[in-house]
Amino acid sequence: MVAWSQTAPQHANSKPASAIRGKQIFSSACAQCHGLDGRGSERAPDIADRPTVQRLSDSQIFQIIQNGVPGTGMPAFHSFDSSQIHAIVAHLRTLQGKNKTAALPGNPEQGKILFFGKAGCSQCHMVAGDGGFIAADLSEYARIHEADQIRNAIVDPASNGQQARLVTVTLHNGEKYAGRVRDEDNFSMQLQSLDGSFFFLSKSEIDKLQTDSQPLMPSDYGIRLNTRELNDVISFLIRAAGGTDAAAQKKANEFEY
Repeated sequence: MVAWSQTAPQHANSKPASAIRGKQIFSSACAQCHGLDGRGSERAPDIADRPTVQRLSDSQIFQIIQNGVPGTGMPAFHSFDSSQIHAIVAHLRTLQGKNKTAALPGNPEQGKILFFGKAGCSQCHMVAGDGGFIAADLSEYARIHEADQIRNAIVDPASNGQQARLVTVTLHNGEKYAGRVRDEDNFSMQLQSLDGSFFFLSKSEIDKLQTDSQPLMPSDYGIRLNTRELNDVISFLIRAAGGTDAAAQKKANEFEY
């Protein structure tokens, strides 16, 4: 099979000079708080894998570095000139995996058709604003997961730990609500239905709560999809993670420090 390429191939020694310079500046000015890999510490948050940071545009990150974040531990770096800040941004994008060349094991176009069709992934999952609400948004998933990790998550979802399940709530008046528990305290419960609607229920009104025995994520994708189809879905997710930035940046109005 001929592999698809997400980005144009680059020479092994063609790493941008700005990224190299950015690594040096990041190591001396940023790593003490954010860590050399950008994944955070007790002093500062993860800025490599954190989706809210990944969605920020280069210009937004530039402004954060230059002006800091008032009321937080993020200082302003007014002493850096524009070229230095751009270099830091370039290195951060490398830490986030945005500058890596990802080999696609299959056909992303066919994978998109499968995701929104036969595979039924979009009934629960969303990509780039399209799809379901009840399960995780997969728009950025492939940015921090390798192809083999994605494949394993699809064919063996139990390996990822506790799986989400639907619940059915019956009130004392006979009304029933089915969905996923999104929030809960001693007095109330927030339920989200498959169509994305939210219901706020008082526990004093609940007569019965039943948890579905089957997890939301099907466990038979290794049988339902053949190897080629799995490769196509994985390729769609990899390409989507590298191609949704423009849309995501419009929604990223603030930096969560």
